[in-house]
Formats: sequence, structure tokens, C-alpha cells
Amino acid sequence: MSRTLEHFPNLVTMFFTRAREKGDAPFLWAKKGGKWTSTSWAEAARQVASLAAGLNAIGLNRGDRVMLVSENRPEWCIADLAIMAAGCITVPTYTTNTERDHLHILENSGACGIIVSTAKLAKVLLPAVLRSNQGQTVIGMEEMRAPAGSIDFHLWHDLIAKHPADVAKAEAAADFQRGDLACIIYTSGTGGAPRGVMQHHGAILHNAKGCATVISEDFGWGDEVFLSFLPLSHAYEHTGGQHFPIGLGGQIYYAESLDKLAANIEEVRPTIMFVVPRLFEVLRTRIGKAIEKQGGMSSYLLSKALDIGAKESEGRMRLLDRPAQLLVRTLFKPKIAKKFGGRMKAMVSGGAPLTPEVGLFFQSLGVTFLQGYGQTEAAPVISCNRPSAGIRMDSVGPALIDTEVRIAEDGEILVRGELVMHGYWRNEAETARVLKDGWLHTGDIGEIDDRGRIRITDRKKDLIINDKGDNIAPQKVEGMLTLQPEIGQAMIAGDRRPYMVALIVPDPDWTQEWCAKGGGTCDFQRLAENPEYRAALMAAVERVNKDLSVTERVRRFILADGPFTIENEQLTPSMKTRRHVLKQVYGERLDALYKG
Repeated sequence: MSRTLEHFPNLVTMFFTRAREKGDAPFLWAKKGGKWTSTSWAEAARQVASLAAGLNAIGLNRGDRVMLVSENRPEWCIADLAIMAAGCITVPTYTTNTERDHLHILENSGACGIIVSTAKLAKVLLPAVLRSNQGQTVIGMEEMRAPAGSIDFHLWHDLIAKHPADVAKAEAAADFQRGDLACIIYTSGTGGAPRGVMQHHGAILHNAKGCATVISEDFGWGDEVFLSFLPLSHAYEHTGGQHFPIGLGGQIYYAESLDKLAANIEEVRPTIMFVVPRLFEVLRTRIGKAIEKQGGMSSYLLSKALDIGAKESEGRMRLLDRPAQLLVRTLFKPKIAKKFGGRMKAMVSGGAPLTPEVGLFFQSLGVTFLQGYGQTEAAPVISCNRPSAGIRMDSVGPALIDTEVRIAEDGEILVRGELVMHGYWRNEAETARVLKDGWLHTGDIGEIDDRGRIRITDRKKDLIINDKGDNIAPQKVEGMLTLQPEIGQAMIAGDRRPYMVALIVPDPDWTQEWCAKGGGTCDFQRLAENPEYRAALMAAVERVNKDLSVTERVRRFILADGPFTIENEQLTPSMKTRRHVLKQVYGERLDALYKG
């Protein structure tokens, strides 16, 4: 197989080409009965061909939209490829969607069919189908009762069994061009109703080639193993965790759950992973606490690793530091590497801004951490840090190959290239707002250094402008707050106000420790009013304030009623804060901080 990605006409052809090359080699892995079992490339190709024929046989035709509602599993990949092989357009949706969310996507996309994985997910989905005139053909991956009413229901295995595979015929029928629509991915929406981003085949293929170039030129391209755990319904994992591995001819393992992720990493020993910053903020805290408890040599080596890492990053290593550097490399980094499987080439962070201190922490531990940048509207990867350009933790690296990036007069980052979407589905007004003369207006503020590396300073629409006209970047302050052991999550506010205030979720582990020291039980209702508890949290805020400008400093705070979660809609599925939701819930209480 070539060490560079060929110029494929579409994603289906890329898959069938790799399946032909790889044959009976393992492709998709899932844990069943406590054991990892694989589906080969050849078997996956047979299932894709059979399912595509089945979809056509039950009346789904070229250009029809098909919703895909499933957790990450081998069938997700097979369904996505089969939908496209049938000439249809995939509409992935989150497993956390409410009935209202499903109804919006059904009505907006005009979906004719739906593939759903489990009876549990169908329970939320089907009421939306019954309320809608769309999606009246439903396919269940697992055994489930046929829904009542006018729904045309089919079981996955029956549909495949009725249509024996003709892989050559399915491959020949994939005559789509790079500009043809592949999928409509609904943005998770940090504000407002989700919009359907039209991603064409060429956009995702452009991304796969760009990412492959980074791996090939900076790390060497071998037998790559991916561990997929971010939702495949998100553009980041859809491209990075599925189509990119297919392009490389790699293997994909599907993680059991977030709780078992650390164990899965040690078992699977992936070479590449796509991650979000929030996961590593949590891991950083856990690793730090675990080493602290061990004490002695472990604590000393962690301290030395962080010290050496900072010096290496800033280019101020001295000859005197060489013995400590050797000690860390010999005694400490191999143990950390083992925790990450022992053959990790790179962990690519995206989906939200990474606090530089978190990136530096893992870099110091010997984990190659590449912060990337992108948007669903760009399929989604725009840029990525790479060793050959010099990794800077406060940058998101240079643009991918064949991608143009420039900074507008007002500081907004603009992007042009095949990766840019053709528009929002059935939303001409929004399309015209963000696409101008071929340039995608990202809504992000940034700058480009002399080595072509992009640095994001903030979201254009998230900038807080105080009553004196000063601009404050909330994500910077929030990132610094959540680095404190006392603070789990935070959102700051202060638009057109004299100073910044914060909404804080205390760290649960720190809270338990604080209660234990006092000999009491952790009753959060009482703790919220406890002056000593609040003073401890304020001390954490003040530590951050010392490193902030006067306009950025947080003067007062309130405590959230509970964590920001996907379930309460205060986080997007990619774990970004939904500011508009938090402001609806806590707006009056935050406003009250300016009174008296």
C-alpha cells in the first residue's frame, strides 16, 4: 500500500480499495464477553455491500438522507459506509439527543430512513418519528420489537441475510465525485439550534490526506491502531477516528466506556488517539494525585519531569540539567508510556481549546501531545501541531496541506480549500454569513507566527466586552481556574459590566477531602453556605487572579447547583460549555453579584 493517500474520488471507493488490499486482516474490534473480537476488512466489505443493497431494496434511493443513531461500535462504521454506498447521505445524531433534538433533525434533514442500534435508544427516537412525517423506514441493529403504527421496520441481520454480498457490484456503483454530498453533520451547538453542515466526500478526503501527511512525515506510517471513544456522530471522531484510519489501512478498536478507557488503552496499545482537552484535564489531576500519594522517588521524578519539560519547551536547558533529564528519561517516562500502551505515536487534541499547562504536563511526561484546530464546517481539521514545525503549546500548529488560512482585519481566522463545507443544509442565510468569496469565516480570533503556526486567542462571539470597552477572553480565564485542584468547572461572565464574576463547580474529590479533614459529611447544600468552604474556593480564585490583568480578574463567584453535563445540556457532546444554557439557568444569580 502506498505511503501517501491516493486521490480517491469518494469515501466508498477508498474503503473498498483498502478492503481489497487488506483482505482477511483485522479491521474493526469490539469487546464481547470480556474478549476483543475483530471483523476483517473483507467481512466488513461484504456487510457494507449487502446492507447497501438492502437499503436500496426497501426503497431508499440516491440522495435520500438516512439518520444513524448509535453508540460507537463496528456496525456504526459499516452503516455509514453502506448508506453512502447505497447513494444515500448519512445524518449522524448523538445518542444523548432528546426527543425534541431528534424531531428537529428529522424535520430539518428530511430523513427518509433511520438506523438505530438498541431498544433503549429507539425508545427516545421513535416518539419523534411518530410525531414527524419523516424517517418512516427504521432499521434496528439489535433485536427489538417492531414499533406500532405506520413505520416500516427491519432488523439489521435480516436485511443483510436477504441480500447476499456482491462487493464488486457495490464498488462499481460508487461513482460519486469528490464534490458530492457525503453526510450532514449537525453541530452540537454552543448556542442556538443545531445547524446541518453539508460535508462532501472531498472535504473528508482532504482531511484524511492532511492528517496522513503529518503522521507520515513526522512519525513514520506503519500498522496504525486507533482507539475510538469520542462520539462518532461528532465530525472530529467521524473523520479522525473512522475515515482517517480507513485511509491508512489501520485497525479501529471501540472503547468500552469512558470509565474503562484507561484500561482499554493499556490493552489495545493504540498508536494514535483523538482526544478532547477535558479528558486530559481530568487525567492530569488523577495522575498528579496518584503520584503524590506514592510520595518519595515518584513525587521527586514528577517534579523533575515537569521542571525539565518547562525548560525544554522554553529552550533554556543547561548542562547542569542533563543528569536530571537522563534520570527522568530512564526511570520515569517508560512507566508513563506503559500506562498509554507503550507505542503511542501521538495523541491529537481537538474539539475545544487546550490550556497550555495541561499540554506541557503531558509533554513533560513523554506523551507526544499534538493540539489541533478545526470546525465541523471544515470537515473538521484545519491545522495541527507537528514536531517538524516546532511544537508550541499555545498554538494549534500550521495549516494542513492544501489549506489556506489568513487573518482578517478584525483578527478573525479565515479558511479556504476543499475541506470547507458547501453550506448549511436548508439555511441559505447562515451559509451566506459564514461563506464569503470561498472563505470560511470561522468566528475564531487568532494570529499566525513566522513559522505558519496558528494561535487562537478566542472565539469572536464569546469575547466579553466590559463596561469600559476592554476585551476579555473567557476561555483563558476559565482554563486557568480549572487548573486549580479546588475547581472542577467554571464559566466567567461580565459583558458590559465593571468586573468579572464566575460560576464555579467545585472539584468533587477535593470537596470530599475538605469535608474529611473537618470530620463532617459532604452535604452540598450546607457547604454552599459554609464560609470556610467558600473562603477556600476564593483562595483558589485569588491564586489565579495574581496571574491575570486587572480587567480579567474574578471578583465574586456563585456555586453551580451541580456539574455541567451533556445530560443537563450544559455541555455539548464534545464537552464544550454551552454558555447560553448556563446563562439561562444562572443569569439572575450572576447578575445579583453586581448588587450591593
